Amino acid sequence: MSIETDSPETLARHSAKMAKKKAARDKIMAGKSGEKGLIIVHTGPGKGKSSSGFGMILRCIAHEMPCAVVQFIKGAWDTGERRLLTENFGDLCQFHAMGEGFTWETQDRERDIAAARAGWEKAKELIRDPEIRMVLLDEINIALRYDYLPLDEVLDFLREEKPEMTHVVLTGRNAAEGLIEAADLVTEMTLIKHPFRSGIKGQAGVEF
Repeated sequence: MSIETDSPETLARHSAKMAKKKAARDKIMAGKSGEKGLIIVHTGPGKGKSSSGFGMILRCIAHEMPCAVVQFIKGAWDTGERRLLTENFGDLCQFHAMGEGFTWETQDRERDIAAARAGWEKAKELIRDPEIRMVLLDEINIALRYDYLPLDEVLDFLREEKPEMTHVVLTGRNAAEGLIEAADLVTEMTLIKHPFRSGIKGQAGVEF
């Protein structure tokens, strides 16, 4: 099967269109020179919130930027990301698994609150360290949703004590409106299809 080639006129129009787009993009980028530590929120019912956060952690590691992870819910799980980071990049990335599982697994609110509080105290310690460039607070939105942590306390700390150049990533469904308003970058993962609905369980390499 042969592939038709575009005419010279079509190629010329395409080149002119792309040149115009590049000039407009370059003009936009020329006005973007500032840098700051960002508050980043990954939320929504779709898959990929934690995965995206760990992708950013790997970027930091690739740039030799010290970083840290605090897991608020999945601490009892043996996850691939936990193995990878602790076994290969412990010199650049601290990993603290503080949770004991989802709230329906522990069935003990006081224990869940204590675990969330311990996770938040560790998170504050890490965020305060100016040498650490990014801190991922994995599934903290769940702890906030169930009132295991006071939202105002978290927002006040991020506003008043986070070092200027430190990035903080907060993941989990149902991010609070106050957190969304305070964030610099918010991404909502939407759910279109999920194999769980077809009777397929979570699998290594995909879910953990």
